[in-house]
Amino acid sequence: MTVKSTIEEKLTTAFEPESLAVIDESHLHAGHHHADSSHHEAFDGSGETHFRVRIVSARFAGESRIARQRAINKLLADELNSGVHALAIEARAPGEPGRR
Repeated sequence: MTVKSTIEEKLTTAFEPESLAVIDESHLHAGHHHADSSHHEAFDGSGETHFRVRIVSARFAGESRIARQRAINKLLADELNSGVHALAIEARAPGEPGRR
């Protein structure tokens, strides 16, 4: 199972989203340096290390942006501790304005 599909499955199970997009943005970070890489080598853009999550779920109604992000980060702790370097989160409740 890919990291992306694991993230999708966990988010779907936990939040029953109205809509969900998990976007692998790893290729956008080629050439960047990661502090935990050996000899501070530049990242080549391969692998599944950088993601953007766009999720709309009724479970977020009444929750602050910080509470939503904490809940998602907690749910995906294993992935964040084993190779995912970046996770951009756009979490909304139904009816809230989204990206412009």
